[in-house]
Amino acid sequence: MSTLSSAGASDNINRSLLIKTENKPRYKKGPVDIPFVVILLVLLVFGIVMMFSAGYAWAINEDHPGDYYLIRQVLFASGGLIVAWFISHIDYRFYKKKWILITLSAVTLIMLILCRFGPLTAPKNGSWRWLNVGFDFQPSEIAKFAVVVLFAYFISENYKKMKRFTVGVIPFAIVLAVTATLLMIQPHLSATIIICCIGAVMMLIGGTRIGHLLILIIVGAAALLCVIYIMYKMGYTYFYERLNSMVNTMDESAAETWQTRQSLIAIGSGGWFGLGLGNSRQKFMYLPESKNDFVYAIVCEELGFIGALAVIILFLLFILRGFYIAKKAPDKFGMMLAVGLTFQIGLQALLNIAVVTNTIPNTGISLPFFSYGGTALIMQLAQMGIILNVSRQSLIET
Repeated sequence: MSTLSSAGASDNINRSLLIKTENKPRYKKGPVDIPFVVILLVLLVFGIVMMFSAGYAWAINEDHPGDYYLIRQVLFASGGLIVAWFISHIDYRFYKKKWILITLSAVTLIMLILCRFGPLTAPKNGSWRWLNVGFDFQPSEIAKFAVVVLFAYFISENYKKMKRFTVGVIPFAIVLAVTATLLMIQPHLSATIIICCIGAVMMLIGGTRIGHLLILIIVGAAALLCVIYIMYKMGYTYFYERLNSMVNTMDESAAETWQTRQSLIAIGSGGWFGLGLGNSRQKFMYLPESKNDFVYAIVCEELGFIGALAVIILFLLFILRGFYIAKKAPDKFGMMLAVGLTFQIGLQALLNIAVVTNTIPNTGISLPFFSYGGTALIMQLAQMGIILNVSRQSLIET
């Protein structure tokens, strides 16, 4: 009798384990998405070539060899590709672990606070956006990634309840409010706009009601305008100068309009087919930040409308393929990660081009994979590794 009871209990346990195994999603790992890799590498190589062309005159002016920035950017890109390859082999569900989320949030908050108040702060041009730890980097790059991961986690855990205001709006609003506040005291308007836009798009795709999202956008925009107005009244003219450089671009008496004016001259000089690769005139000390935020103006000048259009098409292909990977993701968390990281690159490219063409005020936005800078490039490529890992995963059909 005892033996029969034991056998029955054992059968029940086995059946229970079988049911749990059958209900648990099973994954298989395949190759990375090759079209996405090709688009990424084309953007990266194109960007390095144009950065070198835009930066060698500045390197010589700073008593460096002409290939100084090229060598450094190639090293950054090589390191970033190695990091991307390594991360592409780490299951993206690793970032869903609660200790990872807590650590990432805490580190991001600490770094943003240290930017403005800590001993490692490295102010430049009246802003406190950088930390110096032997090299300068912007914690806002970490903040963008942290927001994407947190939002992807919240949405994946609560997507069936996202229509509720208390679930689909409040937690996200708190994260955005805290992040935006820490960024605006630096001040870093461009990063604030990018992070808020990423959050809004992820919430919309994640299931937040459009009406609820509109309320959040209106309240957030009103709060941002109030902060800018208060800072202006307190004598901080940073935002006014940026707006003035867009409205009165051809006013040669205003120093803040110089960069935008030179950018438009570079774009206009390019015509349809450009002056030829390496033949820009504006990069010879006329256009500040030609290797950084305004490298797209050099693309327009040297490669003309055709080259400028090629860059836009490449970024559009990048976005389409990234969203395709998101669509094929095996779960909600993977989908939202791919959406957020892809949209971040696409939005940043759009805003940079808008700044360079004087469509919006100059707010210091770099062009992904083109602008010079080690931290941003390595961080961007690392995030591409996550998208590639999402592309490697698929559900086993049963």
